[in-house]
Amino acid sequence: MIRPGFTGSTLDRADCLRHDPAALAEAAADPGARLLKLDGFDPDVDARGRLGWTSLGDAPDDARLVLLGLDQGSPRFAAYVEGMRAPPARSSWLNRALDELRPDEAATYAAARSVLDWHARHRFCANCGHATDMIRAGWARHCPGCGAEHFPRTDPVVIMIAEHSGRALVGRGPHWPPGRYSALAGFVEPGESIEEAVAREIAEEAGVRVTAVRYVASQPWPFPSQLMIACVAQAGDDTLTLDANELQDAKWVDRAGVRAALAGDPDAPFLCPPPYAIAHTLLSAWVKA
Repeated sequence: MIRPGFTGSTLDRADCLRHDPAALAEAAADPGARLLKLDGFDPDVDARGRLGWTSLGDAPDDARLVLLGLDQGSPRFAAYVEGMRAPPARSSWLNRALDELRPDEAATYAAARSVLDWHARHRFCANCGHATDMIRAGWARHCPGCGAEHFPRTDPVVIMIAEHSGRALVGRGPHWPPGRYSALAGFVEPGESIEEAVAREIAEEAGVRVTAVRYVASQPWPFPSQLMIACVAQAGDDTLTLDANELQDAKWVDRAGVRAALAGDPDAPFLCPPPYAIAHTLLSAWVKA
């Protein structure tokens, strides 16, 4: 079974509590309720790869509580403070923490980070510009100006491998770490299917025409909030014409080379994405196909 990073949280999201103010208040008063420990947007992670939790009494006085869900019946919350902003780039600490987090814990963190960042970026109504209020236990915002309700957004992104003659196409962005290559990726545009987005992005970035797009897996990506849709497509030829605005380089790599990269072999033809990235999952699935 394919298990991409940031999936597999054990929390029950408890949607029924979001619509019941009395039940939500009871959950917040539960002695077993816990608050996710965050330093800004970075998680507290112990030596076992577990998230840190504390009592709700440690929430800042001006914080609004977001219900993450129930862990074996015990409520779990995150704190949103007006004015908090996620940093533009992931810190070196966060990258290390993501490597250490257990998969189920990473999934819980991803949900918390995404919804907190959504609140930070959507304080005003997109319809009339009025300041909005948090409702539904943190899973929506209400505009008192026009009555509109707004819900956390997830942007669909295709991430894909083009294959030709037993080789996979990988590319690297202009500012990536030395040697790092990954699957190509791009946002799905309005009025476009997943298959059309895959074909368009590969053609735009690498000049390769593809057909027979097949779905592999998906992943919530919390930086800030995308749904990564992993696919493999068949290339008609292997001639590359790169868009220099998108890619610094791209190349075809056979299964032995991809397998070496996944294993961290220093002689591999490229440095693989980290295991929590769905590009790693996609490359792993491709070498086994």
